[in-house]
Amino acid sequence: MSSKYNRRDAIKNLALGTGVLSLGGVMSSFAAISCENEKPQQNLKGNINHAVCWWPYNDLDFDNFAKESSELGIQAIDLLTPSQWETAEKYGLKCSMATDDFAVIEHGFNDPANHAALQENYKGLIDKASEAGIKNVICFSGNRRGMDDDTGIENCATGLIPLVDYAAERDVVLVMELLNSKVNHPDYQCDHTAWGARLAEAMGRENFKLLYDIYHMQIMEGDVIATIQKYNKYINHYHTGGVPGRNEINETQELFYPAIMRAIVETGFNGYVAQEFVPTYEDKIAALKEAIAICDV
Repeated sequence: MSSKYNRRDAIKNLALGTGVLSLGGVMSSFAAISCENEKPQQNLKGNINHAVCWWPYNDLDFDNFAKESSELGIQAIDLLTPSQWETAEKYGLKCSMATDDFAVIEHGFNDPANHAALQENYKGLIDKASEAGIKNVICFSGNRRGMDDDTGIENCATGLIPLVDYAAERDVVLVMELLNSKVNHPDYQCDHTAWGARLAEAMGRENFKLLYDIYHMQIMEGDVIATIQKYNKYINHYHTGGVPGRNEINETQELFYPAIMRAIVETGFNGYVAQEFVPTYEDKIAALKEAIAICDV
């Protein structure tokens, strides 16, 4: 996948700065979803707490993006650094998942050599998030580098438990993202839901959860709905994306998102579902509007 799709690089750039949608050919399964209204989307059903990741739109003006997201009925923006929180709040949006430049996918808690620096940096981010009323802070396992699953779990638990306990005192949840190691993040260790659940069980802390990325887990293991039903108690956040390609979640890809969203709702989930596809439409906001409509079950 080309570098413009690299979320790590996009997040690094956040600190430096803040068409027309065609519905021709849409399958009958999506016939009930209408994006023809040019006015801001209204009257969402309220079963899904809609969010969006900023990095696929970071060639747009962030202030305007936040304004337009709010007008679509979106409630929060994912993967914002502290310097962006105030702008989101200006338009009534929460930061649904906090991050900062030090949070690097490849270098996570499975390597004890990273623990001291990560613990220090994360404590600072947790403090900022707590003061701002932000509940979720993202974290990563890191790459395997030849490490077996059991050792990875043991190392992650050792590095995370002091931080998770620190976060609990501040009403913050540390959330580890499930990512595919087949296409986008070679060698990443937390690449299966079962591994993440084993880590959560080993830690035994209610404020450590998983970010289930539907795109990534479809690539790694499939069985999306069954997996969500089985492991939902460990999940407090979802990301979307079309498979293959990580683009729009409409009929051009293999997943049927309305059914997935209904399954999420049926688990009693009350967290955020954040759009994280890379738009191909000339009008990126139109693509985002379409995705919110598809997911609003």
